[in-house]
Amino acid sequence: MTNWTALRELAVSMAAEAGTLAIAERKSAVSHVSTKSSQVDIVTAADTAAEEQIRSSLDRARPLDAIVGEEGSDRAGTSGLTWYLDPIDGTTNFFYDLPGWVVSIAVGDDQGIGAAAVFDPVADEMYAAHRGGGASLNSDPLHARSSTPCLAQALIGTGFSYLAEQREQQARLMVELLPQVRDIRRLGSAAKDLCLVARGAYDAYFEAGLNQWDLAAGFLIAVEAGARVEFVTAPDADRPVLLASAPHLFDELAAIIT
Repeated sequence: MTNWTALRELAVSMAAEAGTLAIAERKSAVSHVSTKSSQVDIVTAADTAAEEQIRSSLDRARPLDAIVGEEGSDRAGTSGLTWYLDPIDGTTNFFYDLPGWVVSIAVGDDQGIGAAAVFDPVADEMYAAHRGGGASLNSDPLHARSSTPCLAQALIGTGFSYLAEQREQQARLMVELLPQVRDIRRLGSAAKDLCLVARGAYDAYFEAGLNQWDLAAGFLIAVEAGARVEFVTAPDADRPVLLASAPHLFDELAAIIT
């Protein structure tokens, strides 16, 4: 039987180490920048270095596990477990020296994600969860918001694509949604956004086109905190939409954004 508690502790340890490295290397790392999906989708030397550090830790501690990493640290495994690594989720924030970037690490099996950690080094906040074990922020229990009476009083988080044509579609949805809610926030890190749902700072968060490494850790943390988290379009759609919400708002919000 998989010891998800121990894997949660390992994820927390690796996330803390990677966050410390990223902060230490930021000034030099932002002078070595490349792009990925578009000219505004950047990766810094710290993204690469942090993922390499996590990969090295897994080589020692979990050599039989598979890895899926945003910066290419993929490997096959034989244990039935897969790690999902986003060494800096919110690289644009990191590049501009803004808060709101995190280290996101999760591990799962064929039943889904079983343990996760999301570390915000700037705020010194460690979010963590394991399957059936609840979610925590710096060891304090996390609980998603349950008191918002209606959608009109809800604070909603979202994110935008790096591709111009998809941003245009998302902007049209904002025009429809904004008059129906209290307000909308765009932080720039899917993992942190999901954790904000988990702590009750957001009533809901949605985004289209997330990758496995973007959502894996935050997904579990939000679920274990009591949020309802589901794809409201088919996961195999061109740009599946993930929605995390206080349970009583989920259906109404899903009807608007899909």
